[in-house]
Amino acid sequence: MEFTVQTANPAKVETACLVVPVFKDGDLLPAAAKLDDASERLIGQLIERGDFSAGLGNVQMIPFAPGVSGERLLLVGLGERDKCNEAAFRKALDAAFTTLAKLPVSDAAAAFTDVPVGEHGCAWKARMTLEAAERAIYRFVEFKSDPAPAAKLERVILLVGDGQDAEAAKQGARLGAAIGAGINVTRTLGNLPGNVCTPRYLAEQAEALGKGSGGALEVEILDEEALEALGAGSLLSVGRGSAEPTRLIVMKYQGADNPDDAPHVLVGKGITFDTGGISLKPGENMDEMKFDMCGAASVFGTVNAVLALRPRINLVAIVAAAENMPDGKATKPGDIIKTLKGLSVEVLNTDAEGRLVLCDALTYAERFQPASVVDIATLTGAAIIALGHHATGLLSNDDDLALDLLEAGETAWDRAWHLPLWDEYQEQLDSNFADLANIGGRPAGTITAACFLSRFADKFPWAHLDIAGTAWSSGKQKGASGRPVGLLTQYLLDREADAEVETDAE
Repeated sequence: MEFTVQTANPAKVETACLVVPVFKDGDLLPAAAKLDDASERLIGQLIERGDFSAGLGNVQMIPFAPGVSGERLLLVGLGERDKCNEAAFRKALDAAFTTLAKLPVSDAAAAFTDVPVGEHGCAWKARMTLEAAERAIYRFVEFKSDPAPAAKLERVILLVGDGQDAEAAKQGARLGAAIGAGINVTRTLGNLPGNVCTPRYLAEQAEALGKGSGGALEVEILDEEALEALGAGSLLSVGRGSAEPTRLIVMKYQGADNPDDAPHVLVGKGITFDTGGISLKPGENMDEMKFDMCGAASVFGTVNAVLALRPRINLVAIVAAAENMPDGKATKPGDIIKTLKGLSVEVLNTDAEGRLVLCDALTYAERFQPASVVDIATLTGAAIIALGHHATGLLSNDDDLALDLLEAGETAWDRAWHLPLWDEYQEQLDSNFADLANIGGRPAGTITAACFLSRFADKFPWAHLDIAGTAWSSGKQKGASGRPVGLLTQYLLDREADAEVETDAE
């Protein structure tokens, strides 16, 4: 999505559509007031007569406004002024750009930087605007014989009232466009069917990403032979029952001034389809298990955003990709497997396979001597019971890392909630026959899953994001959400900012 920033009088801006946010109460915002004056109080009269209600998310198209250079006006309701928080602001943005994406317009000028949203400045509002625009134009039509028309919107003009805010708006919009595009990459990978998006397909996508990066991204693919030689028995055990070969995908980005700086590592669960294996899932909604690789998809989306933004950090992205199928060679309940770390695991349930691929990936991450490691996984249904579909579950062995991720989630409005990782939960993983079991029973299922992973993350600061409730939507609007690309990208940008502060202090 292209964007420009303009500080001119909005009435003089030439565009196919002027997007005008309006509160239910109080005076018009500055841009709306200027448009109202230029158009002989058109906006004010529509509100006074009740022809437009500025309830949150309400929109109304005005096909012509006298005295205004824009071809159309799109009024967008913000609701009540004192209730305009981050969630309300994003809802208004989504309503505006969803409408724009259906119109025959290639450009639009939006005045959302006028809107007061807590303590957020122009940069944040510009970022949210471009991210919303990217999300709104997304279409998944690869398998439609008669697809709906693609959105025509290609360019957004950000209207900024104060010229001193223009540079901040440009920087914010640049972030929003990159993050929005990364979210859409994640959505596409998540939405692809399991017969297309296989472990080999993900490996091919990584290789293509590396080739298109101009040398910024180094990619290494470990096949089953390499994994066998490495000793990654846990990762390999999950794919034993599938005709699709398992892969470990490693992507390295070096953007720090010092190439020897410890990298931050992202680890994604890439179960491209999850039947549950021998512990077979119920048939109802099993089609949604193509989304079980959304952790991996979010890593790909974040890498895309990083390549667009080029932050001065070092990053390693690891994807553990496998397909979990029942077969004569499949791992069985009661089997004992050997992990890359050397620990033995009694597999009590083959549907708890995500932790079995992640544990070897976490051990593999040790070789990079990382500054931090964050794994992302659609790991437990218990996370949905605990947190629903709004918050991502967060567990960590390092409180500072947890706080950094929580803060990044608040900034990106891609929020997480911190759950405990107390030693008392570890004993639920005790096994009579191996070093540990792969499940800890029904109580605290999300926590005991993280406890399992923590056994393989004792060499570095580590956090686990359980996105089972936030990675996709079911029902009529079924599809991948693209979360938590916003959170992860913001976390990495914050680490760049921290490194710059440390350098200035030296």
